[in-house]
Amino acid sequence: MTADFDDFDHESHMRRAFEEARAATERGDRPFGSVLVRDDEVVMAESNRVVTENDVRRHPELHLAYRACREMTAGERAETVMYTSTEPCPMCAGGIVQAGFDRVVYSVGGDEIAEFVGQAPAVRSARILDGVTEVVGPVLNEEGRALHDAFGWDR
Repeated sequence: MTADFDDFDHESHMRRAFEEARAATERGDRPFGSVLVRDDEVVMAESNRVVTENDVRRHPELHLAYRACREMTAGERAETVMYTSTEPCPMCAGGIVQAGFDRVVYSVGGDEIAEFVGQAPAVRSARILDGVTEVVGPVLNEEGRALHDAFGWDR
């Protein structure tokens, strides 16, 4: 990577993902948001649109992986970090495998979201992304959990 990941403004990027998650809930969607960062600058952002677009594929992580594959070279994607309010689900992790990002940084873990929604934990993204993309987290976990607390998941 051109910029050193250790020098990235992780909290700022995660808070930008939180902004996307809040925008999703204000629109009537679930509280998930993600951004793509290259050279410590946000280059793409998405929020969950599953409900408002009636499309199960509109998780922000999957849509960013799709957009990145269309708009970036493989080399650019390999220098890109995804910051996401919640650890990617298995479907999104599969898309991230295809995108080949350098890292995924999450706030709320998959085990924690399972508790919020009242379901058994899914396969963790690090297991799916092993050998392809490094998974880092949690970052700003209390703030991320507060988004889910405020959403008030119906179980």
